[in-house]
Amino acid sequence: MIRQSSLEELRARVAGQKIPLAVHSGKVSPGGVFVLLPPALPQGQDAPDRAEDGANFLMEALDAKPSALVCPPRFLSLLESLASAPRFAASVAACDLVLSEDARKDLGILARALYGAGGPKIAGVTGTNGKTTTTYMLEKVFQAKGCKTGVIGTISRRWPGYEEESSLTTPGCLELHSLLARMREAGVDHAFMEVSSHAIDQQRIAGIDFSAALLTNITRDHLDYHPDMEHYFRTKAALFQTPEQGGVPLADKACAINAEDPYGQRLLKMLPGAIGFGLGGRDGDAEDGTLCGRILSMGREGLRLSVRFAGQSWELASPLTGTFNAMNLLGAQALGLALGLKPEDFAVLSDFAGAPGRLERVPNRAGLNIFVDYAHTPDALSKALSALRAAGFARVVTVFGCGGNRDRSKRPLMGAAVAELSDVAVLTSDNPRDEDPLAIMSDVLPGLAKCPRVISEPDRRAALALAVRLVDKEDALLAAGKGHESYQLIRGVKHPFQDRAVLQELAQ
Repeated sequence: MIRQSSLEELRARVAGQKIPLAVHSGKVSPGGVFVLLPPALPQGQDAPDRAEDGANFLMEALDAKPSALVCPPRFLSLLESLASAPRFAASVAACDLVLSEDARKDLGILARALYGAGGPKIAGVTGTNGKTTTTYMLEKVFQAKGCKTGVIGTISRRWPGYEEESSLTTPGCLELHSLLARMREAGVDHAFMEVSSHAIDQQRIAGIDFSAALLTNITRDHLDYHPDMEHYFRTKAALFQTPEQGGVPLADKACAINAEDPYGQRLLKMLPGAIGFGLGGRDGDAEDGTLCGRILSMGREGLRLSVRFAGQSWELASPLTGTFNAMNLLGAQALGLALGLKPEDFAVLSDFAGAPGRLERVPNRAGLNIFVDYAHTPDALSKALSALRAAGFARVVTVFGCGGNRDRSKRPLMGAAVAELSDVAVLTSDNPRDEDPLAIMSDVLPGLAKCPRVISEPDRRAALALAVRLVDKEDALLAAGKGHESYQLIRGVKHPFQDRAVLQELAQ
């Protein structure tokens, strides 16, 4: 006989007894709870409705003698048959079964019960580009105000006394709740989190209340996962909407949204209380709730902004360059204002040199202008290259590739972005994953048709060496696509490789 329970009853038990949760069948603790999650399939693609798909996971979990199972109703017949099997009969009889129509959502409820709520105010930063740099800016500003801060993002998860490299931009639901609980124990009062569209769609942020949210932009990306740009936008928009609107909890709806982005403009109409931000084209004191910026100067040494909001005006100098970094600076300030900061609090950004791998200058003995950037979308490439063009270098040489097992349709678009703004394109391998690097490069080549000079070299180290030999001290070399990454992913194996270190070695 299978003993069924409600989610609320299980939630109360987990909260009261601190019963460990697991979503991996091999990590179930005796007396713990196993939540069987559906496959993380591309958006809109339904999992096959076959009970046997999760049979092995359930049987492995039962071997650990859990106190409860959470799984879809279609597995009930399987568990009824296991109840009479000698191997599993005792385990099935000793555990409660919660039938769940939405296991990912219910995992968030149980994770919140296990790890607790409260603690740091959580600001989610989403968008195609600029998430990492913006969270770093917010971290610096709030630290200068005496706050204890935490960051969860593409590069690392960190707070005072702790730091580790990230494997995902936004961790899985259980790990995310655990990290936030550890931040709470460490006394963190503000956490800044990069929130990917995959994480929103897969409900990795289920059970978490956000105090604030920021949209940097929405440009073409991840269309191997989302059916189209409209689905991509709606997924991002869920971070700003209430649960009643199909979104996530927002404690006080402190929101900042890119007012120049077409999708941001749509979102602003949905959220009249949000602070918009943008450059130029807006005179006056932005009484409509828009933070207005204007670039006063921009070059190799950085940029200087004038900013207006709600009858106040101020200037900000920054060592960063590029219009996209001006927008990142405005976004960080807009969210800071929404969270109660004052214009004078942003002066600390005047020495913010940027996040690792985000148009990061590579010091070298040869004195060359070498940069690495994480740009791996057409828009991100255009923005990074436009920044170098605006800085006044004689020529721009770009080394880049495209990732394997990702949206193939963006490959020629990336080539076109490089062709438009580069004097020389060195096409190479990025993270080919399970694809043939030469096949990936072949997909890119049509977009490079208008580039003055194209060199193809699949070996990334050899490609970087070629580029270093091509430039002199009046030129700029951009190695794009990998940024902070310290590896190349080839056929499931991570091979140590960091653009920054290789370029420093080559530019002797």
